Amino acid sequence: MKQQPENLNIDTKRVRKPAWLKVRIDTNERYTKTKKTVDNHHLHTICSSGRCPNMGECWGNGTATFMIGGDICTRNCKFCNTKSGHPLPLNTREPLRVAESIQLMKLKHAVITSVDRDDLPDLGAQHWIETILAIKELNPNTTLEVLIPDFNGRTDLLDKIIAAKPEIISHNLETVRRISPEVRSVAKYDTSLQVIKHLSTHGVISKSGIMAGLGETPDEVYTTMDDLLHAGCQILTIGQYLQPSIKHYPVKEYVTPEQFKNYHDIGIAKGFKGLESGPLVRSSYHADKHIDIFNHKKKS
Repeated sequence: MKQQPENLNIDTKRVRKPAWLKVRIDTNERYTKTKKTVDNHHLHTICSSGRCPNMGECWGNGTATFMIGGDICTRNCKFCNTKSGHPLPLNTREPLRVAESIQLMKLKHAVITSVDRDDLPDLGAQHWIETILAIKELNPNTTLEVLIPDFNGRTDLLDKIIAAKPEIISHNLETVRRISPEVRSVAKYDTSLQVIKHLSTHGVISKSGIMAGLGETPDEVYTTMDDLLHAGCQILTIGQYLQPSIKHYPVKEYVTPEQFKNYHDIGIAKGFKGLESGPLVRSSYHADKHIDIFNHKKKS
């Protein structure tokens, strides 16, 4: 009889995926044109590589998400499907290539994220800055959200990102305090809150995201909302965690659409200026809508 590998995390009580998570990608003329541009020019977006269920809606609205810094992360979080290990050197042409991709796709709003690069002295901050500046130079009418790592809480690096002036800076808390040490390999709950607080106190529109279905209780989610609001966070996304493979952290629950609506209503009542909450919500979902918060602040 074959023995199972000791390190294989087999979950014999996997929760069956509900009907509300089975969706098809809606398309329109703008989506079709965007997809053709992506395919013809071999452009890489997180939307397509991650098979995001909201790709049709986002591309149709002129929004897309790109990942920089390579495809190998120096961290090994139990919820994340990104490869982990020793990354390759940074591609110095990547900032311009991303900027050109945004130009070719004629995006009105772009979201940039990255792997963690703890192997670099500046944790990849300069590469981030060069990417932001290249995008803004080539696409002056495209608004920008950056979903950054924690940079180990280094405020000197955060200040450099702030100085590059993306419209929104996001950093995901990922989950509630109790579960954070179980699923995040290096990042700490309080460090993430400190990052968001630093952004907020420097006048930035700050944003964060958490996953539901990791075993958290509604009360823990509400406490997390309070922690984020206390740190000055203005925008929050809450979506269903989906287990990438049998080796990853198991889904403990598929949260109902009704509970997601409760999270939305209570979060807005608590004071978030923008909140997306639903089974299919991802960090960049309706990101273009959140620019309205930036524009309102700029006018006031």
